[in-house]
Amino acid sequence: LLLPGWCGAVDFTADERARILSHGPWPPVRVADASNRADGQPEAIELGRRLFTDRRLAASGELACSSCHDPARGFQDGQRFTRNHRNTPALFDLAFARWYGWDGAQDSLWAATLRPLTATDELAVTPQQVMRLLRADAGLHTAYRQVFGAPPATERVLVDMAKALAAYQATLVSPRTPFDDFRDALARGDLAAADRYPPAAQRGLKLFVGEARCWFCHTGPAFTNGEFADIGRPFFTRQGADPGRWGGLKQLLASPYNRLGPHNDAGADDPQAVATRHVTMEPRHFGEFKVPGLRGLRATAPYFHDGSAATLDDVVDHYADLDETRLHADGERILRALRLTPEQRQDLVAFLATLSAP
Repeated sequence: LLLPGWCGAVDFTADERARILSHGPWPPVRVADASNRADGQPEAIELGRRLFTDRRLAASGELACSSCHDPARGFQDGQRFTRNHRNTPALFDLAFARWYGWDGAQDSLWAATLRPLTATDELAVTPQQVMRLLRADAGLHTAYRQVFGAPPATERVLVDMAKALAAYQATLVSPRTPFDDFRDALARGDLAAADRYPPAAQRGLKLFVGEARCWFCHTGPAFTNGEFADIGRPFFTRQGADPGRWGGLKQLLASPYNRLGPHNDAGADDPQAVATRHVTMEPRHFGEFKVPGLRGLRATAPYFHDGSAATLDDVVDHYADLDETRLHADGERILRALRLTPEQRQDLVAFLATLSAP
């Protein structure tokens, strides 16, 4: 049993209890990004906040970061996918990630921000355009100088803008949830408080950390191991095959903006650069996509890398009825069809709903 005298809807084993506790506390202590000298600076955070909604940062003058990452929609756009046939990810809790993008093509939040800034089918901004903007807006110019000094007429000015935007995005932490209240009540042995957690959510949680094995990939306080997996979703699009992590690694290792490159403010002293230095491309990475965190799910539909699941029920149905023949043969087989009953599916959805603020 979970605790002496436990009278809740569900009894958890000692292992299940340990797994539940491992999903907190929330929010966790954040480690600063050594590669970004602007990280955590109040002036940089404010500059990034201003830039996030500024359409002048786009070559067309028609887009801003907030155009696709709408704060009212959980910092995404609610659409199935964008031009690259991938679902727009939400921006909450990025400060706790190691890889960025569905394919992990960037190893820092500022590099992930730089990609849409310079992509020709997104903001498509150039250093020259940024310099013109800074000359035209005295307030923005002053804010930039406070953080980075005199703006250079080189690509570094774009990197600096990305680092300010990253400093702002790093502050976007999802709020506490009913699950967190339950988890913390268990941690302190408060049975009365724990018993206020809905019975269906308790049953769904037991599935999550037990026989359904969801916790294997969706682990830790953010409910993700931060790595990549093949979950049996199609990776063929109208543009051809989406290579997923394979393509992301290819981009990462060739990028001058990775943690091994000249724009890392910590240089060789960056402790997080070791992951990039030792990562390797393997056949199993083809068709793998990043394991997303599960906090704030109710505001971020649709789901999966291709936005193919419209609801949480659809997500659970995918795993319950998984077609194992769609999983490629390379690597360790982790997933299997869950074959859940209708009641178990409802319970799992009820639990997932408690990972969002009321």
